[in-house]
Amino acid sequence: MTPPGSGVYQFTPHGSSCSIQFGKNLTSAAPGSAQRNYLIVSDIDAARNDLLAAGIDVGEIFHITPQGPVTGLDPNRGTYRSRALFSDPDGNSWLLQEITTRLPGRIDSGVTSFGSVTDLATAMRRAEAAHGEHEKRTGVRDANWSEWYAAYMAAEQSGRELPQ
Repeated sequence: MTPPGSGVYQFTPHGSSCSIQFGKNLTSAAPGSAQRNYLIVSDIDAARNDLLAAGIDVGEIFHITPQGPVTGLDPNRGTYRSRALFSDPDGNSWLLQEITTRLPGRIDSGVTSFGSVTDLATAMRRAEAAHGEHEKRTGVRDANWSEWYAAYMAAEQSGRELPQ
């Protein structure tokens, strides 16, 4: 991100090679004409905190349920569920959306990497929770938990079927 007060903010979601800039009069489009632009992030808490630290007013995180939107993070950190809204200085609206698992074919399935410590730690927490369910189902402590975590994290990141 560029420093607060510079009038232009550059935002790069954790783990992304793509950035987006916010600022007054950066484009010839009419101010406020772009509404509900999606900005996909792998960790919505981190992304929201980065924007808040840069002085951008971001709404509270909410998640989507079959009954409609509910305040707070999706309890399972389900992909596509958690969101937050904000507007840039020109009045365009943006929707942060957390995607923790990509659909098959959306990324190179032969490459597994994490763009930040936050992304890796979050993936490990999801693997830990899933592994706990795995051990409950089997009724046995899994001594090869590290291999299970690695398989889970690689499958999750590439959009392949998750181990059970």
